Amino acid sequence: MAALKFADSLSRLGTESAFVVLARAQALAAEGRDIINLGIGQPDFRTPDHIVEAGIKALRDGHHGYTPANGLPRLREAVAADLHRRHGAEVNPDNVVVVPGGKPTMFFAVMMFGQPGAEIMYPNPGFPIYESVIRYSGATPVPIALKEENGFAFSAEDVLAQITPKTTLIIINSPANPTGGVTPKEEVDKLVAGLQAHPHVALMSDEIYSNMLYDGRQHVSLLQYPEIRDRLIMLDGWSKTYAMTGWRLGYAVWPDSAVAHVTRLCINDHSCVNAATQFAGIAALEGPQDAVRDMVAQFDARRRVIVRELNSLPGISCTDSGGAFYAFPNITGTGLSAAAAQDLFLDKAGVATVAGTSFGRYGEGYVRFSYANSTENIIEAMGRIRAVLS
Repeated sequence: MAALKFADSLSRLGTESAFVVLARAQALAAEGRDIINLGIGQPDFRTPDHIVEAGIKALRDGHHGYTPANGLPRLREAVAADLHRRHGAEVNPDNVVVVPGGKPTMFFAVMMFGQPGAEIMYPNPGFPIYESVIRYSGATPVPIALKEENGFAFSAEDVLAQITPKTTLIIINSPANPTGGVTPKEEVDKLVAGLQAHPHVALMSDEIYSNMLYDGRQHVSLLQYPEIRDRLIMLDGWSKTYAMTGWRLGYAVWPDSAVAHVTRLCINDHSCVNAATQFAGIAALEGPQDAVRDMVAQFDARRRVIVRELNSLPGISCTDSGGAFYAFPNITGTGLSAAAAQDLFLDKAGVATVAGTSFGRYGEGYVRFSYANSTENIIEAMGRIRAVLS
């Protein structure tokens, strides 16, 4: 029987290692092991009841058909109103494109600007899909090194210094996955000012964790800079803020010149987002936000616990996490590589984490811990790791 011949481009496509670790953890649990999962990046809370009821009502009301490829008009209007409330940004609902989660926006943006000969900059360590899709597009990935001594925030000077005539797109992410780093406003200001000398470069700002900041930090949205709005793609969504990862609902604000292109990509790729989920999204944005505030407050309390506990472990140090729900401790003092530490914690301690190298080469020496788990489980996990390291 002849072997199938797949396209060469598939060999350039990576994966998201958190799901690989999740599968291993679930397999061990199925064997009877007691596994604490601090690997997967999703809230451990239920979607708020009023959002669930809105989705159910939409189904009962007969919203079973196709919707516009760019999203229901009422949902896009709700997104624009929410962005004005949170960021003070004026957004035309026609520039909002609703998609099934955050990844389609990443994929579409990179495919629009990525091709052989192009260079696309991305945060490293960073969400692994950035580099994966850049390579798949044929473009050259150019890492923006995020350093512990800078709180894992990007340096505008370093970013601007790497721009070349081949640079077509820069991806930034704050608050950041996997580090929890938050880039201060002065660095964003410097980046935007410096980009005036490079009008050929587009920007994609991944702001999916924009509601999750701590210690009085304020989110700086790229939408607040009118001088770059004609080349800015701003990504956000419902997955993290409203504990809706499984609903698959996200959006982006696109510049005028790109809206027709991305809408055509939506039609070719997924036709539209399912109707009931969009009605749930409306309820999330227009309904009470108490559940969001409560969830972030609990994440904040867990953050303090996990950072304290990590700093008490032999050979491990951890800077404070400014946002999202991740800690990214330095494990070089253990003498272990990132991959070895990940395997040791899972196999010997029964704690699922993700090696820093899963997020790029600058993640060596680090391991990502998600504190989207109970305080009790976090403390138990730290005790198990302490026993193994000791």
